Order: sequence, then structure tokens, then C-alpha cells
Amino acid sequence: MVSSRMNSPPALRRTLSLRVVRDGIALGAAVGIVGIVFGVLARATGLSVAKTCVMSLLVFTGASQFAAVGVVGSGGSPFAALGSALLLASRNMLYGPVVARWFVGDSAGTRAGVAQVTIDESTGLGAAQTTQSDRRLGFLAGGIATYVFWNIGTLIGALAGEVIGDLEAWGLDAAFPTVYVALLAPHLATRPGRITALVAATVALAALPVLPIGVPILVSTIGAIVGAVAAHRAVDTRSDDEESS
Repeated sequence: MVSSRMNSPPALRRTLSLRVVRDGIALGAAVGIVGIVFGVLARATGLSVAKTCVMSLLVFTGASQFAAVGVVGSGGSPFAALGSALLLASRNMLYGPVVARWFVGDSAGTRAGVAQVTIDESTGLGAAQTTQSDRRLGFLAGGIATYVFWNIGTLIGALAGEVIGDLEAWGLDAAFPTVYVALLAPHLATRPGRITALVAATVALAALPVLPIGVPILVSTIGAIVGAVAAHRAVDTRSDDEESS
């Protein structure tokens, strides 16, 4: 597959590259719709249009932004909001070693720009390609398109926030938990993922009556530790079975 891609005629290579760019734009446009919801929710928590847009421009990680405005909107402290946002954003650090291999030898400025758009969408689209050049292209197409559409969506949502009014009347108050369910769902297909989710949910529910708003989310990361141990044991078990067979 890789060799056929590299040895294909220039016209075919251009067609395949255009397809990668098209996929990036389509992905970015879909994320932009979620950006509209974020803009509305951020305005509902009391953020101005300017602060909402600056948050998307600089932070640019949807789950973290939803977490921050969700905690603040529920009456949590800024420290709890920041902790929740950083916790969710930390997963992007895991993409760094993978993405770095696609931009070896690039300038510091280029790598800084790449770091800003290293998110689920850009990394996923890049990793789905079969050649080094297409991985770079897929990453950049997904990252840049998502960045542009997310910020356009944020602006639209922030401006429309006052017009929409009560979020519950439109059902948009369910957007925040829905985003988390969407992030969680793929991981429930594995046993370690289910263990992580169960432990995290149990810890969060137990901490909810006694800890300030937002803090139970941070404490629930104990579930991730338990899940990591379960995953490690699963790998060891498979290795032992392979050796015995």
C-alpha cells in the first residue's frame, strides 16, 4: 500500500492529497458545530464574547474548555475549573512523541504551531495515512481546519448566546455531559476502560456530597490509575499465555 502510493502517478497523488485535505475540512466543519454549543455555554456562565473567543484561540481543546465552563457554571472555584481543564488537556501530551516523528527537522516555529493544533482530530487524521508526507498533510489539514472552524463556531455561539437565552429551554444544558459521554464511549469497549469508568464514577459520586464543586472530577482520576493497573495486568496475562502456548 505504501509503495503503491509512493510510486503512483503525480495526478493520482494529487487526487489522494486533495482527499486528505477534504477529510480535514469535513472534520473541522463537524467540530465547528460543537464550537457553537461551547460559545453558547460559555456566555451562559457569564463569560464575555471576547473572553470566550480568546479561550478558544489560546486553549483550543474542546473537552478542557467544556470542563472549565461547566465547573464555573455550576458554582465551582476557578482552581477546580483549571484543574479539570488541565487534567483533560494532559492527554494531548501523549500524542507528542507520535506527531514529533512527522515533523523531524522542522523549525522551532513550525513545531510550536504544530503543538498548538495537536489534538484528537489532527492526530487521528494524520495517523490514518500511510506515508510520511500524507501523515503530515493529514495532521495539518485536520488541525488547521479544526482550529479555524472551532473558533468560528465559538464566535457564532458567543454572539448568539444572548439571543438563545435559557439553555434548558433549548436542551443545550445537556451538551456538557453529552460531550463527556462521547469521549468515554469508545473506551468502554475494553475491560480496563470499563474498570476505569466504574471506579471513577464511584469515587466521583462518593466525593460529590463532601467536596467542593469540580473537585470530585479531579479525585475521580483514581479510576485512571486503577484502569492502568488492570490494563498492565491484561498485557502480562496475554504475554504469559503466548509464552505457554
